[in-house]
Amino acid sequence: MTHRTFPTRPRRRPARAARFLAPLVALPLLAGCLEKPGITDRWTRIDLLGANVQNMQVVTPGMRESLAVSTNIYYRSIVTGFAVADLRVSGTVAAGAVRIAPDAPREAMASDIDAVLANSVSVGRSTHAITGWDHLIQHLDLAFAGTVPGSMPAGAAPAGMPVGAFLLVYLGSGEKIERLDGSDTLIVTPFKSSDYQILPIGVTLALPGPAAPGATR
Repeated sequence: MTHRTFPTRPRRRPARAARFLAPLVALPLLAGCLEKPGITDRWTRIDLLGANVQNMQVVTPGMRESLAVSTNIYYRSIVTGFAVADLRVSGTVAAGAVRIAPDAPREAMASDIDAVLANSVSVGRSTHAITGWDHLIQHLDLAFAGTVPGSMPAGAAPAGMPVGAFLLVYLGSGEKIERLDGSDTLIVTPFKSSDYQILPIGVTLALPGPAAPGATR
């Protein structure tokens, strides 16, 4: 009796399994390509497009300065309040102690601007009411006159000569107060950058003397 043999066929992987294999391999590659946006894309940001003073430009105490800035505000959330361009003087925060310049790292500069605002007084400013929402870009040109005094204003602590001067652009809340003579004044409370996720910007100004080496006018 003769026995016939038949060749065996190799087993084939089910077509359905093959179809799902490629996506399972690709998933880790796709996940590795996703990166969290930087802070300048996640926080409301003020960019300085131009100013009529340079960083570390010398300002003369007692001389009235005409100051102007051109800015864009990039909103990442709803913000209602005031945009402020502000000339500030401090008796405790010197120019070399902070990183405030148009090209400074934004998060570090925001923290330093918070410190300056908490330890300085305004000697001239311009304000503009704002209501911004996510993805809105608002252009603002602000101008005003201010004078860096030869000594800290009355009531400012500590008394004595200013050691730092700064031109800052920031956002804050405002309240109008009526004076005794019937006129109004606006009290602005700056938004703290870390609490409101806002990146302000500024320029450091130099005062005459040894504290301002290499400064230009």
